[in-house]
Amino acid sequence: MKYVKLGNSDLEVSRICMGCMGFGDAGNGQHSWTLDEEHSREIIKHGLEMGVNFFDTAIAYQGGTSEQYLGRALRDFAKRDEVVVATKFLPRTQDEREAGISAQQHIMQMIDKSLHNLGMDYVDLYIYHMWDYQTPLYDIMEGLNQVVKAGKARYIGISNCYAYQLAKANALADKEGFAGFVSVQGHYNLIFREEEREMARLCGEDNIAMTPYSALASGRLSKRPGETSKRLMQKGNMIIRQSRIMKLLGEWMSLHRKKECP
Repeated sequence: MKYVKLGNSDLEVSRICMGCMGFGDAGNGQHSWTLDEEHSREIIKHGLEMGVNFFDTAIAYQGGTSEQYLGRALRDFAKRDEVVVATKFLPRTQDEREAGISAQQHIMQMIDKSLHNLGMDYVDLYIYHMWDYQTPLYDIMEGLNQVVKAGKARYIGISNCYAYQLAKANALADKEGFAGFVSVQGHYNLIFREEEREMARLCGEDNIAMTPYSALASGRLSKRPGETSKRLMQKGNMIIRQSRIMKLLGEWMSLHRKKECP
């Protein structure tokens, strides 16, 4: 296994990171194809034996059970200071905003819940899972900075954003003396290569680590023609449903236009 520094951090990570979205209670979340704890532990243990020391999960993965499975496995199979653990948080919900919960409060509540799930005192990398268009950027960056200052995360990263958003966030962090993003996790593989347009160059110039997800395009790049899986079938059904909805919408719009014509 080869190891590298993660961007501008001092984290020494394996070039292969184990993504943990496939771990968790299949009855507790949006995916029905996730692995139970026994099989998740087998994969985590094998990864450790092969030299993987970098693990990425999220509070959104199967209601937090992915974090729980990972935390218990690492306690049994590894030493805490020999692994790098990343997790993610989602933006505030509409109910939280209406209840007056600030972004800073939300972020602190989310990290506390993730640490409880993981059974850890801190994570090495805390990732802003997706851009929150309902919240001022300052509030997000201040909230993340508070997490770092409290010792609950060593570094912060971001996921699912545009290059201009990453640049804007780190410029604000630099101006205010906040912790900045040391990594970005975007959708990137041989089929989907949008990150090459602007993100890759920004990261290269600013030494921000790229930790792409879906490297095998949900298995499409590793399967033989005609081969499938429960995950691909579930995704395919969702795409079919979306296509039908779009077709119906197109038909409705066409009829609506005809009615408007004299």
